[in-house]
Amino acid sequence: MIVFGLISSVFDLLTFTVLLLVFHADQATFQTSWFVTSVLTELAVVLVLRTQKSALRSRPSSLLLWTTIVVALATLAIPYLGPLSSAFGFVPLAATQIAAVIAIVAGYIVATEGAKVWFYRAAAHCGASPRSREG
Repeated sequence: MIVFGLISSVFDLLTFTVLLLVFHADQATFQTSWFVTSVLTELAVVLVLRTQKSALRSRPSSLLLWTTIVVALATLAIPYLGPLSSAFGFVPLAATQIAAVIAIVAGYIVATEGAKVWFYRAAAHCGASPRSREG
């Protein structure tokens, strides 16, 4: 399971690099982008790791799906909500910054799906059932 933490750390470093070296983000832009990226990756990891199947082939419950959609939309909207965004120190993001955030999140989803496939194949190869160890 440590592999999932390592993937998260790699994508954190990627996010830092893109924000600082590509966008030369100031403090408010960095904070806003970091918030959006963090929430979206956390939502994604819940959808990816909740099942052994591909996240795209296993439909989540309606409650999980709609809650995830609402939280994702709220996360994307908060930087544009004037006084609410100001209370958190957020600023509106440019379209290129939003595109970068979405690309990073998409890469994170692909990497996590790949690690999940590897994890379950390795567990099957060892003859162990990952589910039986959850206790």
